[in-house]
Amino acid sequence: MKQRNRSNGIHLASAVTEKALAARSEQRMHSVLATLETCQAALAASGNRDTAHLVSVAILELRMKLNRIADSELKALCESMVSGAPAEQSQKPTPPQARRGLPVLKLVP
Repeated sequence: MKQRNRSNGIHLASAVTEKALAARSEQRMHSVLATLETCQAALAASGNRDTAHLVSVAILELRMKLNRIADSELKALCESMVSGAPAEQSQKPTPPQARRGLPVLKLVP
C-alpha cells in the first residue's frame, strides 16, 4: 500500500498563482455584471424603473472596479461634465417633480 504524502495539498495550493486567482475573480465579476445587466433590463421592461436605476448603480460600481476607476476619477469626470454644461441648463435646475422616477444621486468623497 502506498503511503500518501500530506504535503501534496500544500504544494497544489501554492501552485495556484495570484495571477490565476485574480483572473478567476475577474471572470466571476464579468459573470455577475452580465446577470445584473439582464436583471436591470427585465426590471426596466416590466416598469420597475426605480429598482432598475438602483441596479444600474450596482452595474456602474462593478464596471468601475473591473476597469480600475477610482471614485475620485468618476467625481472629477462628473464635475468636469457639469462645469461644461450650457449656461441655460446650469442656471435653471429641473425641479424634482419634473424628473419623476429618477433617483437623485450625490457623489461624496
